[in-house]
Amino acid sequence: MVIGVVLSLGMHNNQQAFAENEKNENYDALLKVLQQSKVSLCEGLRQAVKGAEAPISAKFELDDKGKLSLSIYTAEKGLAVDSQNNVFKELSGSPESVKWNPESEVIKDEGDLVHAKEQLTVLSKAKISLLDLVTKAEKDYHGTVFAAFPEVKDNKYVCEVKIAQDGQVSEHYYDVVTGNEVKMGE
Repeated sequence: MVIGVVLSLGMHNNQQAFAENEKNENYDALLKVLQQSKVSLCEGLRQAVKGAEAPISAKFELDDKGKLSLSIYTAEKGLAVDSQNNVFKELSGSPESVKWNPESEVIKDEGDLVHAKEQLTVLSKAKISLLDLVTKAEKDYHGTVFAAFPEVKDNKYVCEVKIAQDGQVSEHYYDVVTGNEVKMGE
């Protein structure tokens, strides 16, 4: 039993270390092309709002061909409709021209659906929009906001915001109810 727990903990730590290394490598490649974007995360979020449809997360990433892409998850029926009765979409496309023309597809991947459902749950508690949280982060920090992920962390409803500046990535957390930055893990 103890050996199993130790092996499990060791595997978990190795998985975390692998994930961190993979994340840093992905950031390095992303940071090299991020300045090519002519559309900010805020501009993409503004464009993703159509009728009741509401953005629930946003990020710049590298697509399957290694090209810069802006990806925004949305809840088609808005934040007030629960996840069982909502439709989740991904809007994605190149932000390298002045006009962002994303393709839209319904999210079917089970892992992506889990994230989308959690993001909707978190934002359904919010007093301010995802766009307002990203705008606040832009004002609070110099650099480029390149990701915003609502999540439950340390039993708090927060939005994790990632900012690139001078080749470095910083992560900041904002309470979705108050809009105030919060420190996590303290």
